[in-house]
Amino acid sequence: MEHKIRTDLALEVRESFPEDDVEIKGVILTEEIDEKNNIRITTVEIKDDKGAKAMQKPIGTYITIEAPELNNASDDYHKPVSELIAKYLRKLTGDLSHDEVLVVGLGNREVTPDALGPQVVDNLFVTRHLIREYGDEFKVRNNLGSVSAISPGVMAQTGMETMEIIKGIIKETKPRLIIVIDALASRSIHRLNTTVQISDTGISPGSGVGNNRKALNEESLGVKVIAIGVPTVVDAATIVADTLTKYMESTGFGEEDIFQFISEVNGSQMYNMFVTPKNIDEAVKEISYTLSEALNSCFSQPIIT
Repeated sequence: MEHKIRTDLALEVRESFPEDDVEIKGVILTEEIDEKNNIRITTVEIKDDKGAKAMQKPIGTYITIEAPELNNASDDYHKPVSELIAKYLRKLTGDLSHDEVLVVGLGNREVTPDALGPQVVDNLFVTRHLIREYGDEFKVRNNLGSVSAISPGVMAQTGMETMEIIKGIIKETKPRLIIVIDALASRSIHRLNTTVQISDTGISPGSGVGNNRKALNEESLGVKVIAIGVPTVVDAATIVADTLTKYMESTGFGEEDIFQFISEVNGSQMYNMFVTPKNIDEAVKEISYTLSEALNSCFSQPIIT
């Protein structure tokens, strides 16, 4: 039985295949475990068009860092998570870490589950203006990258597509790398605010909640784009479907009966509802610091003398 799932996580798309242990052509799945910190790192590589068609995602690399204790952990726990994010971010950015970098914080800062991107930008150590003021010698002496940042808001606030705004900035500042931060949708309540996905395929703002805007990727912008996202909402229909499925299976209902019943219960109106945890304010605040520290260590880590 299949339910249509709404998720931005490539890992969850891979998990949705019934043949979990069977290789999908064009898709490579690898996994690492940090037992000390209880963190799982899963890499999904979509290698060709067959894999992209099966996964319904662009060809590229999707790295998912799952830290189940992140939501309730002390501040000390955020440091190893931040270091892992930085490690895999460097892996995807290659030798561009000390070039012109533009960080884009997507989302609406007035809506807490969607405010992750703007809050990350608020915590960044931006350096482009310093380097323009004091020159390349200052940049080299202090081991700085040239980092600029923008929170472009959403179309309802600006009347402009995010891509239009970013293209204008690219034309003027000519970055060589763009890091896009956004809140995502998950199909699992257990991954909310505890999971980070890093990918080299860019992002389509709002895709997880069915509000697709023009994609921000290398093809549309002409610059390498790395996307970092954290799921902050889950589809209400998915919660209902999963809960009812487990209950009905345990009471002896057949697969067809379960599917028909859930379809009737959910209805079309259920697919426009999303759920977020009650501690979302604090969670977004803490995770935004974790992401900003990872970015700072990658692109603008000054040498303190």
